Amino acid sequence: MLAVRNQAPSPSRSNGSNPRGSIASTTSASTSHHSLGPRISPLGTDTDTDAVQGASTVLFGSSKGEICTPTSGFKGLQRRLRASFRVAMLKDAITESKLAGVALLVFGAPRDKFSSAEFAALKTYLDTGGSVLYLAAEGGESQLGTNFNYLLEEYGVVVNSDTVIRSVYYKYHHPKEVLIANGVLNRELNRAAGKRVGSAALDRDDAVCHDKENPSSLTFVYPFGATLTVQTPSVPILSSSPVSYPVNRPIGSAYVGAQGKLVVVGSAHLFSDEYIDKEENAKLFDVLLRFLTTDRIQLNPIDASEPEISDYHYTPDIGVLAASLRVCLHESDDVPKDFTALFDHGLFKFDLELVPAALGTYAALGLVHEPLRLIPPEFDAPLPPLHLALHPPDLRALPHPALELFDVDEVFASPRARLARLANKCDDGDLEYFVREAGHIVGASQRVLKRRGVDNDAKSIEAKDVLEEVVRCLVHWKGAGDG
Repeated sequence: MLAVRNQAPSPSRSNGSNPRGSIASTTSASTSHHSLGPRISPLGTDTDTDAVQGASTVLFGSSKGEICTPTSGFKGLQRRLRASFRVAMLKDAITESKLAGVALLVFGAPRDKFSSAEFAALKTYLDTGGSVLYLAAEGGESQLGTNFNYLLEEYGVVVNSDTVIRSVYYKYHHPKEVLIANGVLNRELNRAAGKRVGSAALDRDDAVCHDKENPSSLTFVYPFGATLTVQTPSVPILSSSPVSYPVNRPIGSAYVGAQGKLVVVGSAHLFSDEYIDKEENAKLFDVLLRFLTTDRIQLNPIDASEPEISDYHYTPDIGVLAASLRVCLHESDDVPKDFTALFDHGLFKFDLELVPAALGTYAALGLVHEPLRLIPPEFDAPLPPLHLALHPPDLRALPHPALELFDVDEVFASPRARLARLANKCDDGDLEYFVREAGHIVGASQRVLKRRGVDNDAKSIEAKDVLEEVVRCLVHWKGAGDG
C-alpha cells in the first residue's frame, strides 16, 4: 500500500505540528526539504512549472499482505518517487486519524481482508477529498483472498476472477504478459503523456494496423492481471485491446467524485520492479499519479460516456467439447426438374464379358473343366493317444504308539527350581503346616512343650512358636560360640 501525504500546513496547523502522526518516514529531512518545490516534471512529460500542491509524502503500507511493497516489488518505484516525494511506510490498521492529510493512497494487491471500520475510514477519506489507487492481480478476490470489492462495488467497479492473456505470440513469451499498444480509452491521458492525440476512433484503427510504431497512444505491458466490470459512476480508462483475450475489456477505471478520486487497475505487477522499465509502464504510472494528485488532467467527457469496450464473452470449455465430437451435416443438392436424371443405370448390371476369359484360364492352368467334386476330409490328431491314469491304493497307515504325557521341565528341573515352583503354589495355610511339621522333625516342638510344662499337646503349637524356638536356639548357639 502506498500513500501520498499532504505536507503543506493547513491553517489549523500553523503552529508547526507534525501531520504524519505515528507513521514513520523512510527519507531524510533533506529529501523532504527539496520535495516542497515544483518537482512534477521528472514524473510526467510536461515541462511546465506547475507545482503538485499537497503531494509531498508517499506512504507505502504492508498491513494487508500486499504482493508488492517497497521492500519487495516496488523498490524501483520507491527510488523513482524519492525524486519528488517523501517516502514512508505504514504497517498498522487503517484509521481516519492516520489518513488525515493524505493526498493519495495506493494498494499493491492486498491479500488480507479489511474490517468494516477500515472500509468506513476509506470511504470517509474518499468523501473528504482523498485519492485511492488500487492495484489488483490475476484471479481477483478468489485468488488473493481479500474483500476489497466490497468497497469498490459502491463506486461501480468489480475486479473479476479471470486473467488477461495475449492471443498473438508477440512480443513476450509468457501468454499472461500482454503487450497492449493501444489500451488507453481516454485521449486526455495520452495527451498528458505527450502523445499525438486526434480522433479517438482514428487512433484506435491506426493502432490495430501499426502496432509496433504507434505514436498516438501509450504502449504498456500488462502482466498477470485481471479484467474489471465498470459501471457508473466510474468510467473505464484502460482496456485489454483487440489483440488480447478477453477482447476490449476494461482493465483500468477511474472515479471522480465531488472531491476524491479512485483509480482501479487490474495488475499490481504493471508497476513492479520487473515491468516498470518495460515499454511505457513508467510513463503510464506518472500520468495516473498526476491525475490523482492534481487537477491538471480532466477526462474527456465523450470518451468517458462512450468508451470503446466490448461485452464479456466466456471461452467455451474446449476440453469438454473435444470429448463430444459431432459430424457436420452435408447440404443436399438441388433436385432437378426431370427426376429420371437421378437414376444411374451404370452402377448395377449383369455383365458376361468376363466369362470367356475365366473359362480360358482352365487350359492355361492345366485343369479339367468339370463340376467341382467333394474332397474327402483328412482328420489330423494333434494330441498324443490317451492312456489310463492308474494310481496305487492309498492304504491307511497304523497309528503311532501312544506315549505317556509328562512334563520334561519338571523331570529335569533342579531341586531349587522345584522348591520355587512348589512355593509359588502354596498359600499361607500351607506355609503354616510346613513350619509346624518342620519344627516337629527337628525337635523344636518338643522343646516348646517342655518349656511350657505340657507333655503332649502338639495342636496348641503354632508356626510362630516354632520359629521363636529356632531363633532362640540360634542366639544361644551364637552366644556360646563367641564365649
